Amino acid sequence: MPSEPSKEFVVLDNPRPGRPYEIRCETPELTCLCPVTGQPDFATVIVTYIPDQHIVELKSLKMYLWSFRNEGVHHEGITNRILDDLVDAIAPQSMEVITEWLVRGGITTTVTAKHEK
Repeated sequence: MPSEPSKEFVVLDNPRPGRPYEIRCETPELTCLCPVTGQPDFATVIVTYIPDQHIVELKSLKMYLWSFRNEGVHHEGITNRILDDLVDAIAPQSMEVITEWLVRGGITTTVTAKHEK
């Protein structure tokens, strides 16, 4: 059965909850639609976090990012939404989400959102 986009994360127990360590996930496959023009926007998303009791399962993160493909959303909005949704799901000690957007109208945009416990 083929995979489908989803806003649901699969949450796993942190295998080393007493040890601070960093997890970095990066993909150049974040896409959404410009809410003004309807044209596609493309970005690399980088999620870096120090877990507490839970981590996010990677396939569910991929399916979550895929779920934005047909949504009209501004760069700042999607970056902060990704951060908020991940923090709500796994309650990390800290997290940073960076989106690096391809050139649109001659401007490259990078948005960084952070969470500290």
